[in-house]
Amino acid sequence: MKELLTMLRSGNWRALVASFLYFDTGFTVWLLYGPLAPYMIHSLHLTDAEQGFLVAVPILSAAILRVGMGNLYQSMDGRSLAMGGVALSAIPPLFLLLYPGVPSYSLLIVLGVLLGVGGASFAVALPMAGSNYPAKVQGTVLGIAAAGNIGAVLDGFLFPPLAAHFGWAHATAAALPLLALAGVSLFFWGKDSAPKSGRVRPALLGFVVTLAGLAVLAVATPMGWLGLQGKAALLMLPVYGILLAGIFLPRRYRLTLRERDTWVIILIYAITFGGFVGMSAYVSLLLVALYHLPKIDAGMLMALFAFTGAMLRPVGGMIADRISGAAALRWFLGGIALMDVVFATWTPPLDLAITFLLILYACFGLGNGATFQLVPLRWPEKTGIMTGIIGAAGGVGGFYLPVILGITKQETGTYHLGFAFFAVLTSIALGLVLALRQQWLSWSHHGTMAVAVEKTPSTLSKAGAVTD
Repeated sequence: MKELLTMLRSGNWRALVASFLYFDTGFTVWLLYGPLAPYMIHSLHLTDAEQGFLVAVPILSAAILRVGMGNLYQSMDGRSLAMGGVALSAIPPLFLLLYPGVPSYSLLIVLGVLLGVGGASFAVALPMAGSNYPAKVQGTVLGIAAAGNIGAVLDGFLFPPLAAHFGWAHATAAALPLLALAGVSLFFWGKDSAPKSGRVRPALLGFVVTLAGLAVLAVATPMGWLGLQGKAALLMLPVYGILLAGIFLPRRYRLTLRERDTWVIILIYAITFGGFVGMSAYVSLLLVALYHLPKIDAGMLMALFAFTGAMLRPVGGMIADRISGAAALRWFLGGIALMDVVFATWTPPLDLAITFLLILYACFGLGNGATFQLVPLRWPEKTGIMTGIIGAAGGVGGFYLPVILGITKQETGTYHLGFAFFAVLTSIALGLVLALRQQWLSWSHHGTMAVAVEKTPSTLSKAGAVTD
């Protein structure tokens, strides 16, 4: 505790708190569709595939928008950018509070795209927090700021009981005081000390066009306006979104996609972080569908699972520091694959299902921490760029999980095939880690990390986007 207090005093602790609250409330708003989905589907009469798509849209939106937010952070003051993000995140709950009647499915998809702005907050909150501290404590500072993903716990505790009493649309208004708290803390305490480069206007134009274009694509895709129909159309939305964002993607981002290790770590993070946010968005629907749980109880369990994953993320980073991320990921990916196999072959009774889901979330959280222990070691001069790309991949993975589970439930009546797909995908990632382990150990050993930190004292200040 004494060491932690000393570390906090070595920089601007108020700016750290402001960044944490911004990320925390952004995460809460980002995933609010998840625990409210069991209430929403009864008034909207959605199919299983439509349910999965609805809760997945905010996840994909954050993945695409985080690149634009990171690009903006490179050229403008992070405090002002964060306050703008808070304002945009407040639009969906404020609109639903004031809207008369039941909103349409298409309208909720557009609002879901705006909810993604809250999820993209980690592209600003983390580098802004890190910019206020020396390089030697960046790991701890980022761990504290990244703990803002505990905001997912608030979703499960807060929104279902309110929805039961006031209706799901009005329940979303509970996010407004939280966003107000974040806005006030940013106004008085927020500070961005990172150096800036580039021009604000092109970056801002790219963000606005991407946001508007993503809203159009998200509505047009399930309606078949882009040439594909049904399930194939739903699965293509990330491709359309990535192509749209790619128009404004700086050249330095594209160059990193030529490296093999980029794609391997993209796959790993799409499984670990994608699994965490994807399951958090969908697990309430899964529990209600499989075990007929009361909606409030399903929300409470969602909060428990999210708490487990969020709290174990820094532990995963600590383990990776001791034995290397390459070695740690063998165990964490193995645990994810094993739990996927369990749900692919069996529908366990509720008590065992809760246990298995806790193990699954634990592996998600540990894997998240271990994955990003590798990034500054593998790319010490391109940490900001790589965290932006890899973090976006995590959101894309989070989109596909609920969509694929929803489709398989609708087509087969069970979730077995969906979990089987993710078991195979995780096994491929595990195989790649095993195949590349010796090569990765040459640069991911703890001693190498210390050298990398010494050589890159301003890694975080250079970062255009840092993952949550």
